[in-house]
Amino acid sequence: MNQNVSDLRRLFMVLSPRSLPYARLALESLYRNCKDQFSLCLITDSQDDVIHLDAELKSLGYQENAPNRAVAIYGETDLTDLEEEKFGKFQNIRSFRRGHPCWRKITDPILLSDVHEEMVVLDPDLYFPNRFRFELTPEKGVLLMWQRPSCLLPPDVVDAAMRANIALAHHTDIGVAQWRLPIDLEWLDWLIGKLGSSQLPRSMHVESIIWAALAMRRGGGYLDPKRWLCWHRSQYKRILRKLGISGPQILKKESFGGVKCFHAGGEAKWWLVDAHKLGILDYREDVIGFSGRKPYQELTPSEYHALQRNRRWLRKLGYYSIFNDA
Repeated sequence: MNQNVSDLRRLFMVLSPRSLPYARLALESLYRNCKDQFSLCLITDSQDDVIHLDAELKSLGYQENAPNRAVAIYGETDLTDLEEEKFGKFQNIRSFRRGHPCWRKITDPILLSDVHEEMVVLDPDLYFPNRFRFELTPEKGVLLMWQRPSCLLPPDVVDAAMRANIALAHHTDIGVAQWRLPIDLEWLDWLIGKLGSSQLPRSMHVESIIWAALAMRRGGGYLDPKRWLCWHRSQYKRILRKLGISGPQILKKESFGGVKCFHAGGEAKWWLVDAHKLGILDYREDVIGFSGRKPYQELTPSEYHALQRNRRWLRKLGYYSIFNDA
């Protein structure tokens, strides 16, 4: 099946109204700068959240004034029948869906998709600084953003994966993920079971471990990091923060020219509003062409254990106390 780029791109975002201070900018910049026709599915928790998000979208005029762009909003219970239909016998997947809300970035687009349909999954802490198009979603495999450090946490869950000989991709970032059905639900249920199933810590970071395992299982590759840029809290930036430099001024040092998407992970998402007011984020370039991808790099057990030793050493030296890291 060859993707026709004139078709509506199928975008998904798990969104709580509590995230709107920065997610509003993600939506605004997406609608302003994306040159694809798309349908956007917002996935939230309660029916009150559905009502809140619907009012937010209407206040911004997205539904009325956006030709060739559809919007749908689903609460968790809206998908109960689909969960029973698709995940009925997979108790580990069903338990996972009721864990941390971020984990529904994996499960709920599956519920809302048919075989061969693409799923472009977006975090709410993104910003699109230039006019752009999404990359083509592969028939098989998954595309993920690349980041310099490893965000595979918590360590106990990563250790469980290593003990089960589950291959994990290194340097994965989950700001944007592109993939399509079908998926081997038997394997996904097995994976979640090996990682801990209902005993998994209710941490948003567990999601990154699932994506890293999916990447190695399905193939695909990293999105071009020059086009799909991830916030990196480098040592230099940590020192700037300690010296009292404001977050928006730190973002000003980023180069958003030629960037399709910026993932403002961690503390950086709370700087987006002020940075936007200062005009730091918008470059208004045309970055329409499709870019290449890099093959996944596996995080080997020896590399992971070396990373953990370094982190323990830094903790003993008081590094994390000084820089307020967990």
